[in-house]
Amino acid sequence: MSPHTPQPQDSINAAEGRHRFPPRQDGRWAAGPGALVAVLLALGVGAAVGYWYAARTADTSPAKTAMAPSSPPASKARRILYYRSPMNPSATSPVPTKDSMGMDYVPVYADEAQAAVPGTVRIDPVIVQDIGVRTATVVRRTISRRVRAVGRVTYDEDLLTRLHPKIEGWVQRTYVDRTGQKVAKGTILLSIYSPQLVTSEQEYLLALQNRRVLKNSPFPDIRRGARELMRTARERLALLDMPAAQIRQLERTGRVLRDVQIRSPFNGYVMRVGARDGQYVTPATELYAIADLHKVWVYAYIYEYEIPWVRKGDEADLHLAALPGKTFRGRITYVYPSLDMKTRTLRVRFEFDNPNLELKPMMFANVSIHAAPRRNAVVVPSQAVIRTGTRNVVFVVRSPGKFEPRDVRLGVTSEGLTQILSGLRPGERVVTSAEFLIDSESNLREAAAKMLEPAKSPGAGSATAEEPAPAGSGVKGGAKKEAGHD
Repeated sequence: MSPHTPQPQDSINAAEGRHRFPPRQDGRWAAGPGALVAVLLALGVGAAVGYWYAARTADTSPAKTAMAPSSPPASKARRILYYRSPMNPSATSPVPTKDSMGMDYVPVYADEAQAAVPGTVRIDPVIVQDIGVRTATVVRRTISRRVRAVGRVTYDEDLLTRLHPKIEGWVQRTYVDRTGQKVAKGTILLSIYSPQLVTSEQEYLLALQNRRVLKNSPFPDIRRGARELMRTARERLALLDMPAAQIRQLERTGRVLRDVQIRSPFNGYVMRVGARDGQYVTPATELYAIADLHKVWVYAYIYEYEIPWVRKGDEADLHLAALPGKTFRGRITYVYPSLDMKTRTLRVRFEFDNPNLELKPMMFANVSIHAAPRRNAVVVPSQAVIRTGTRNVVFVVRSPGKFEPRDVRLGVTSEGLTQILSGLRPGERVVTSAEFLIDSESNLREAAAKMLEPAKSPGAGSATAEEPAPAGSGVKGGAKKEAGHD
């Protein structure tokens, strides 16, 4: 049959074609319901294919490949030494296994086991973010502190006098007999009759008479002896606290004075009166206590942890409830050498001017000490320091996710900052939050390393960290250790 001869099948296809396509209208095909369905199907299929291709492309993109936890090249892969139980560091296995509670053993890598500092911790950056690890930079700066304490106003002991007679006798009259009375220097306080003083006055009068008689003697020794006798008798009266004015009166009149006067040695206030008219007194009797209140002392008590900040000469501010809004400025004049046994505090003495006598003895006051600043101090936030009781430890960031424990020696603490005397350098970064979680992991790893030290020694029969034992024997050994721990 000729190839150009029409076949029955061709006629059928031609007929179907005429029914499949609508007739053209004005040079265009007429749109029918079948055409719309076909277009929608094509669009749906195209969208599905595009989504599949895009997902496949994203999975194989360089960024995704870099973020995926795929195994690095063999030359940079971390070598696993062994696996340990998360609950018992001494239970190890050379192959992955589970403990009696179904927990997976965790791998121990060579770079972790061979860390330069025992207890160094490596944490995945994602976990670092999840547990809220925060860091701060070690800096060098000046730190200072205000030490606050409660004080008590008292007398200046250098300006407090307690008057005692140097003779025995009877009080003839008291001229100042009220506590708190103001007296000036030289004011007569009281008069005393003393037989001892009367005898000394008579001796002085005889010495004066002897000096007048022998002053023209031709013998120099006699003249000199008369002068020495007079001088000695006069000194005796002065040593018995006879006022100079009464001694001059005795020389002028030549008559014995019955009473001796006791006078105030300086300006001040009478704090105590110890004798009354007619009272018999001895050198043990305190006649008066007189204080000059233009300067006062203040005692304050400092806690032990604040002692390093307190030094002699530091300035201080004083505030009193009785004088709101007023500040007195003074300074530390003495730091006592011992602590109070009951309160475990150190007494510190301040000196304040009191020109208007506003500071009253026995007042309570609030003292604020301007402690001398510590310059060029290496400091870290106080929360970065872990105090174990035997050690002071901070965790230093060695690299992202790698934390090294470091023993430090501490200085003073102020305003949330702690001085580091040794162990850290400015510029290093330390952990300031979640450090207790890192510390627990560090202690676990350090303990595991110490427990495994005997197994790493030469000649040990068991598997070492560098050369794991066969899988079967290692698993059994790990299971036995764990069973013993449980």
